[in-house]
Amino acid sequence: MEKSLDRKLAGIRANPHTSKAFIIADAKDADMAYGLAAPGKSPEYHGAEGRFRTLAEYRQCMRDVVQQGLVDIMLMSASSNEVLTIQERLFDNSHITPAARANDTTDIFVTRGGVYTKEPSRPFRTATIDQIQCGKADCAPADRSLGADLGLYSLTFNNNLERDREALQWYRDFRIEAERKGFRHFLEVFDPNMPGVVDPKLLGDFINDHIARTLAGVPSAGRPVFLKIAYHGPKAMEALARYAPDLVPGVLGGAAGTTFDAFNLLYEAKKYGARAALFGRKINNAEHQLAFVEFLRRIADDEIGPAEAVKAYHGVLQKLGIKPMRPLDNDMESTSTAASYGGGSAQKPATAVSMSGGASDGNREFRELTDAEITALSPLEKIEYNQRKRNLIFG
Repeated sequence: MEKSLDRKLAGIRANPHTSKAFIIADAKDADMAYGLAAPGKSPEYHGAEGRFRTLAEYRQCMRDVVQQGLVDIMLMSASSNEVLTIQERLFDNSHITPAARANDTTDIFVTRGGVYTKEPSRPFRTATIDQIQCGKADCAPADRSLGADLGLYSLTFNNNLERDREALQWYRDFRIEAERKGFRHFLEVFDPNMPGVVDPKLLGDFINDHIARTLAGVPSAGRPVFLKIAYHGPKAMEALARYAPDLVPGVLGGAAGTTFDAFNLLYEAKKYGARAALFGRKINNAEHQLAFVEFLRRIADDEIGPAEAVKAYHGVLQKLGIKPMRPLDNDMESTSTAASYGGGSAQKPATAVSMSGGASDGNREFRELTDAEITALSPLEKIEYNQRKRNLIFG
């Protein structure tokens, strides 16, 4: 069955300046990062018990989204890919493309009690390409089509010569192996996970330049099919899209935030050149995932604006008898820099490191700060801010 991803990529590359195609991925690979917390809160919530969904419930959410048919990619861990793609054949009669996380750098080792994210990212790969393609260490040629033929590869640059060179060497080895085995990938470039290594005003340029420099030496057979990056505002997104439209820039969702944050991020990023969005926790933490995905798709297809979509989403929750996590007025607020670009939303100013108040650090809602607000922070506040931002960014 023809995959919508392939059709949309062909359309974007054929008409990069006029194509309206937009790729949406549901990123349910969080078990590669968060462990037991990855599936999110169980439907019963259990109050202070902090009980999470089981892995089986997490995979059922994947099945539900695939059966709904509104996303283009379902991103999974290699183990979920084995169950759903290889064993159940979930994607055989679906236009949705299965994909698996192909590496897990140390900056996504977000375990409770762990301190790994406080150290510079180091490259690592749990799953092999063969295991993603056929579920075994070595695939026979005829078996390579059993599993996913698409993977997410992640890079984190920390402006450190030895660390960044090491990351690039691992990526080079992966690309060569992938090309030989007929395995496609899309490239995720995270912001630095170490505070203070790049001037915040130059962060978008730093990421863009690394992408362009890294891929300049890669011929078409080994290039990523599209990109996944944090949204650094209109200027950075427009510059990347204008530089080489065939790169097909996409944005990562990051922390859950308000419903308006998610809807407006997609809307703003698309307006300035993004052609893909990969939302993980924004979808997984929604009160009703399928309704949330439906409005993401409607925004991507220019059927509805973000503010109207939030109101309509709350209307759906009301009809279903589902209590929203926030009242409508609060859910209409912008709580992140990524959602405030374009001048259309009212973003409340931050007061140093409060980042939106709560009784304790663990309960505080995080909001990305503007460049001017970051400049006003003390050195210790900047360290805390960057550490909390990193812990919340994975989507």
